[in-house]
Amino acid sequence: MASDAVQEKFTKKMAQVAVKQKEVETMRLAAGLGLPHIDLEQFPVAQAALQILPREKAETAQAVCFFYSQEQFRLGALDPNRSEVQSLLKDLEEETGAKGALYVISRKSLEQVLEMYNRLPVAKSITKDIAIAESDLERVKADVKDFSQLQAMLRKTTATDLMTFLLGAALNLNASDLHIEAEEGGIHVRLRLDGILHDAAQLEKEIFKKLVARIKLVSSLKINITDRPQDGRFTIKLSGGDVDIRVSTLPTYYGESIVMRLLPQKREGLTLESLGFLGEAYTRLKREIERPNGMIITTGPTGSGKTTTLYSIMQILNKPGVKIITLEDPVEYRMAGINQSQVDKSRNYTFAAGLRSILRQDPDICMVGEIRDLETAEIAIQAALTGHLMLSTIHTNSAAGAIPRFLSMGIKPFLLAPATNAIMGQRLVRRLAPDNKVPATLTAEQSERVEQIIAGLPESARLEAAAKPRQFFTAGVDGPDGYKGRVGIYEILTMSPELEQMILSGQVSEFEIEKLAVSQGMVTMVQDGILKALDGITSVDEVFRVIE
Repeated sequence: MASDAVQEKFTKKMAQVAVKQKEVETMRLAAGLGLPHIDLEQFPVAQAALQILPREKAETAQAVCFFYSQEQFRLGALDPNRSEVQSLLKDLEEETGAKGALYVISRKSLEQVLEMYNRLPVAKSITKDIAIAESDLERVKADVKDFSQLQAMLRKTTATDLMTFLLGAALNLNASDLHIEAEEGGIHVRLRLDGILHDAAQLEKEIFKKLVARIKLVSSLKINITDRPQDGRFTIKLSGGDVDIRVSTLPTYYGESIVMRLLPQKREGLTLESLGFLGEAYTRLKREIERPNGMIITTGPTGSGKTTTLYSIMQILNKPGVKIITLEDPVEYRMAGINQSQVDKSRNYTFAAGLRSILRQDPDICMVGEIRDLETAEIAIQAALTGHLMLSTIHTNSAAGAIPRFLSMGIKPFLLAPATNAIMGQRLVRRLAPDNKVPATLTAEQSERVEQIIAGLPESARLEAAAKPRQFFTAGVDGPDGYKGRVGIYEILTMSPELEQMILSGQVSEFEIEKLAVSQGMVTMVQDGILKALDGITSVDEVFRVIE
């Protein structure tokens, strides 16, 4: 019996020695890798650290999270050089917004932490999505024919249902944005319909605080922070397709201003024709997007539909055997079959840094949300010159203005000219509602200007316009009912030997470039708008309003 006790004691002692030896070997490995070592038997691991990393992922990567706070987290791994560990570190940084650090641990430490997962309480999943019942939408649709009826409905709505009815009204009216603004006289609700902001209703100040708290809660924003801007997001679940809501809060003198942008994710039926590409503009763009490489740039102010145009192009190009990667700020619409990545300046994941990374993913087509600086422009142009089709946007007023803008950034003319396929200028004009349009009487000044615009059209388009009766239309009623939806007006500048020589000479101005493009058959935005007005799609007043 005594010998058995001695043997058992000896066995335990040897096991402890073996464990210590393994820990020493792990410390040597860590020193060789230049990484810190930690013995998790001596470190208290909190549940919060375990909960950010599912057990299945931990077992696959042979790594565990043993510390987590809002600013940082720490991963312990048997082999930090494994690709699974590196990928896990990057994924957790993106998901949590915290900075990660790698440690080397022994198998004993790994097994001990994995065992702790068995003691974690089972928690119900929390979703930030909002389910708006179709019956609620139908009720809003039936009860709200105009803004006065919306105001009456909101007076009878409880604080709990207020957000649902505001969003329901915005969805039924096809609003792109919902604004809730605190002012001295009260809380104003405004809806942006077809690009125009309309006063919709007013709210009581008492209910406003509860509404703000509700919006912040579902948007994952901090309710107690009211003195600095915040950005969040949530999703409305509908049977007809999800709607993403981007939320922005801004502190103002009388309280927080909240803007919610509504982004329907159902993009079926998005075609170049439905956006307003017709005639020569359609033919030119279709030809350029079929080329295997080069740069297609779209220009225009914020809210002119540039991103939607790029998505419609990608929808055409999104075929089996083609790899498309996007870099956006932020991702507005989710598209199946396309790898979409979002810029995050807080972690130095900028357009330039992201573009370098996505080019290492062997894409056929890249879409970069915006070219803002020389570094991004240089990488985009090099990609276009080395076999990639590059889609992007730049902020200029016209297609011709993009070339001087690139050159002013510092791009070399001998790189810009061969890399560029096409540059589009675009604006959005409101469509006349078919049931509410009436014949328009133009002023003498308007008539003269319209005739000058038509006279400047390329010959084929001019002859086609001349064959149409000079009948224009306008909205028969004021307000949102006079227009329904929007359509693009475009100009498409394509590279030609003459334009290339102009760029290479360095003697370029927006005026000279546009003059050359028009002489080579480009239909300008204002000309495209007047042609659409001739077809009764929009009004002359609307075209001039947008262009000027």
